[in-house]
Parts: sequence; C-alpha cells; structure tokens
Amino acid sequence: MRSTRAPALSATELAVLEGVMWSHGPSRDALCSHLNSSKTRANALVAGLIEQGWLDEIGPRASSGGRRAETLQLHRGLGVLLGVDLGATGVDIAVLGTDLQVLARHAEPVDVREGPGVVFTLIRTLMRRLLAQLKLKPRDVLAIGIGVPGPVDFESGQLVEPPLMPLWDRYSIRDDLRAEYEAPVWVDNDVNLMALGELWRLKRTLPNFLVIKIGTGIGCGIVCHGEVYRGANGSAGDVGHICVDPAGPRCRCGNLGCVEAMAAGPAIARLGQEAAQAGESEWLARTLAERGGELTPEDVGNASRHGDAAANAIVQRSGALVGQMLASVVNFFNPSHVFIGGGVTGIGPLFLASLRQSVYQRSLALSTRHLEIVLSPLGENAGVIGAGVLALQEVLRLSVSSRRERVAA
Repeated sequence: MRSTRAPALSATELAVLEGVMWSHGPSRDALCSHLNSSKTRANALVAGLIEQGWLDEIGPRASSGGRRAETLQLHRGLGVLLGVDLGATGVDIAVLGTDLQVLARHAEPVDVREGPGVVFTLIRTLMRRLLAQLKLKPRDVLAIGIGVPGPVDFESGQLVEPPLMPLWDRYSIRDDLRAEYEAPVWVDNDVNLMALGELWRLKRTLPNFLVIKIGTGIGCGIVCHGEVYRGANGSAGDVGHICVDPAGPRCRCGNLGCVEAMAAGPAIARLGQEAAQAGESEWLARTLAERGGELTPEDVGNASRHGDAAANAIVQRSGALVGQMLASVVNFFNPSHVFIGGGVTGIGPLFLASLRQSVYQRSLALSTRHLEIVLSPLGENAGVIGAGVLALQEVLRLSVSSRRERVAA
C-alpha cells in the first residue's frame, strides 16, 4: 500500500475516473461510450492515468466475440476507504477498496444520546481494529465517509440541532478524527448515504428517485438528475417532521403530530406496549412479560406475522401514516422509484403493503403511473457502501480542487 498520493487531476481526468467508479469496472470501449469521446482520446487519457497511478487494468472481461477487453478500475495502491454508518441505536463500520467492495466490517449497538465523546471513542477503536485485521495503518486510508442520523451542514461536516442527538450540535467530527488520520473526512445525513449507495448499485441509470429510511427516526434521501440533493443548507429530505395529525403527540422537535412521532420505531413499540397493557393482545402481553416490561418494533412485527389483530392494526396504521406523508413528497417530486429501508422494514410485508396503498390512494395519477415502491435492494449494506461512495467521490473531486488552487497560486 502506498503512503503517497497520485498527482492532482484535471476536470477531464476526473470525468474518466468517475466513469470508472460509477460503471463498476468498465472496459476502455465502454468508457469511451460513457464519456461520449473518441477512442483515441479516451485511450490517451486512460494511459496517462495508469502511468500516474490512478488507474489499473485488472484482467479481461468475459468475451463477447473477438479479443477480450481489459477491465479498468481505480488503482488499489491509492489506499482504502473507511465507511461509517451511525444510526440512533447502532454503528456499522467497514473498510472498502477503491472498487467499493467491503474488505472488513463490524457492527455494534450504540446509543447516540450518550454523546460524541463516548460514541467516537468506540468508533476510533473499531476503525483501528478493522485496519489491523487487514494489516493496514492509518496512513493507508485514502478518505473517510460518515453518515449520521440528523441534519448536517455538508460544508462544515457538522450536525445542526439534531433532534435525536442533541449533544452533537456543532460537534466537529472531522477534528475528532484529525489526530489519528491524515485522510479527508466527509460527513452527511445517513439517508443521503443510503441514496448514494443505491445510486452506485444502479450505475447511475435512475436519475430521479427517493430512499426512505424508517427506524428510530424517518428520513429521505433525494436523488435528482443523478446527484444527491441536499438543499441550500443540507436539511433537504428531513421528512420525519412533516405533520400528519395536528392533534397528534409531541415530537422531539417540539411540534405536534410529526410522522416520526407517530409511525417510526419508538411509536410502534409504544403502541404495542399500550395494546398489551390494555388486554388487547395476548401475544404482546406474553412477550411484554418475557421482555421484562419493554417491547421492540420487532416484537410487534412478530406478533403481526402470527396474525395478532392488535399488532396488525398498529403495523397498518404506521405504514398508512408514512404513506400519507410520502404521497405529498411523491406529488411534489415525481420520482420513478422509492426505495424503503431502515429497521422498521423488518416488521413484515403488511407495513410495506399499507404504505403503498396509502401512497397510491393519495397521490395524483400521473405521479404514480410508473412509480415503483420497493424495499431497498442493498438493505443493511446501503449505509456503509454509500459512505464509501461519498468518500471516494469527494476525494477525487478534491484532487481537482487542489490542482486549481496550484494553478491559481
């Protein structure tokens, strides 16, 4: 593994490298088509990037007749990526290669309410452990991508008044990691990273889609014209605080009737507990006793899958409320696809069915004519892969910025 970095990039060279990244290892001919460039020009660019240590040819693709084309990928000697997917109740950390394949990974429960000091002590420990597992050092890390469950000012990399994690307001994650890593660090909302992960899986073939994460909170990643849309200040997609009932319960944000307060994981668990204590469900009452007085959304989902009427009603209500919120977003944005992820999706098919029904009933016919609403194909992998995509995409773009700064100087 190299300790030095390849030279700075021109904008044209960046286009080649991003073409390789998003195409998952194309041939030279495929890259020519992607760039809409002549073969001579593309071959010259590729040759230059191979010589500079940015690209590598890793072997022939499957033959379709004639000479087999060599596959291009970003040079492994550039380093590895660290991807961190921090949720409200757990953290998932991975070391990824420049081809965005996971080389090592570890997930562990964590409570973000304990504050950044406790949580990042754990994250740094896990990072060191994963690198050591691969016999790598901090200097081998090319870039770091981190997803967090709250609104992020993307330029500064800081959370801004996050409802789920109030102790993190304006905390500098970059400064926290700077003492140990020279690699640049990018921080984004966790659902934006899921959207980036899906965009990479799709090789950027879908330009306009949404990713909805339903867990402790509810958020939305927006892909518009092939790019993640963050809004003016980084808070785009904070749909969990859209009101679905003005007379509903008070949310962490201080308002009444937010969909997050009424339909996310904690609300499902709370309603399940109320049903058990009111004698409306023998199944949930029995589970409550076994759990020592506390239920989880998964417990409600398990009861629902076994035909428990009270649990079914809770799951249907939650799905319908999320669908009510989502219908407004679909009418506004008109996406081609909505990918649903997060822990609540594990409570069973009734949730997704109720969500879909609510969206199709409440949205305009033209908005839903070709709309597909499905579970996220990447599932629990979306966050760490998206973190790797963010780190790789931004470190390549940073190399162009560095070149411009040198020219200006």
